[in-house]
Amino acid sequence: MQFRNPTEETALPTYRIMDADGKIVDNTRDPQSASDEEIIGWYKNMLTVSVLDLIMFDAQRQGRTSFYMVSAGEEGVAVGSASALTPDDVCFLQYREQGVLIQRGFTLKEMMSQLFANKDDHGKGRNMPVHYGSGKLNVHTISSPLATQIPQASGAAYALKMQRLINPNTPERVVACYFGEGAASEGDFHAALNMAATKSCPIVFVCRNNGFAISTASIEQYKGDGIASRGLGYGIDTIRVDGNDIFAVREVMREARKLALSGECRPVLVEAMTYRVSHHSTSDDSFAYRAKREVEEWRRRDNPITRLRKWMENKGIWDEDKEKEARAAIRKQVLQEFSAAEKVKKSPLRAMFEDVYEEITPEARAQMKELKRLIETYPKEYDVSQFEGGSKTLE
Repeated sequence: MQFRNPTEETALPTYRIMDADGKIVDNTRDPQSASDEEIIGWYKNMLTVSVLDLIMFDAQRQGRTSFYMVSAGEEGVAVGSASALTPDDVCFLQYREQGVLIQRGFTLKEMMSQLFANKDDHGKGRNMPVHYGSGKLNVHTISSPLATQIPQASGAAYALKMQRLINPNTPERVVACYFGEGAASEGDFHAALNMAATKSCPIVFVCRNNGFAISTASIEQYKGDGIASRGLGYGIDTIRVDGNDIFAVREVMREARKLALSGECRPVLVEAMTYRVSHHSTSDDSFAYRAKREVEEWRRRDNPITRLRKWMENKGIWDEDKEKEARAAIRKQVLQEFSAAEKVKKSPLRAMFEDVYEEITPEARAQMKELKRLIETYPKEYDVSQFEGGSKTLE
């Protein structure tokens, strides 16, 4: 008889290709599976996320937007994993995956339209900021409740499997589901992994373990060996990867995708180890629960952008002049789209009542009529000039 004590077990290793100085430590995996142009493209996408975050964080502080969440320190997980997916693959995101969206072709105009909830927003201004989505890019719209996307992703993966069973000519597709280690404490996480395992779903779960669930450090969230150990418990192929190493993240995601589609399909869990350099959101002050020195040390010592930059400089495909030129060009583009989106009117008031049923119900029409009466009776209290068409759209 023997009881297994987890503290006596060996922790799952963390896979990496490139160290913090941009030097290759695993020569069995060649970063040049991608061209120099592709790698520079990933770098610029990470820079875009970084510049966008800085501008939008300041914009919220100026009162020009209501809310924002930055992803500083986690750009490598998003861009690296997305670079290994195909356009047909389906993505379920949480709220730090701006890099996934940009890598898949989501434009800055689309991002700004969502952040400002204007009439060009795909969601017609019905969702809070940082809740992007795109049917064209196979990215399901982000929702606020934590972890709800995880069981939805397992269901979508099962649907993809059924499609191919019905029609073998259907292209092979996987679901990529992103979430943080805090979300892995929700019941939805466990239900989703169990469903994916028992139904052998073609899905890759990507957990960004950034060390904090808002103000709760990971050491206070769980006692076991991170999130990866849970995948093994559910009978799922699992790997832990250095999330600040974009090459390792990409290679792991490429192999995970192959595994997910192998045989009769199977789920894969990837735990990407990184660090949340930023505050949880614009509603949070992280220095109330962690030392500023700790954050600055991570920012200086190791983050995915500087790590890849060092590799590119060592290879001779990047330098200080190119860095300044890229940052200036990206900043200019972000500010142009910011300025343009800020001036665009919001969706018509009528949009509040549409898309619930195929046709607006008699009850909803009565509500529209009453809303129009109130607006026109008290115009000073209800200024609707910022909405396209004003109260006329309620007719």
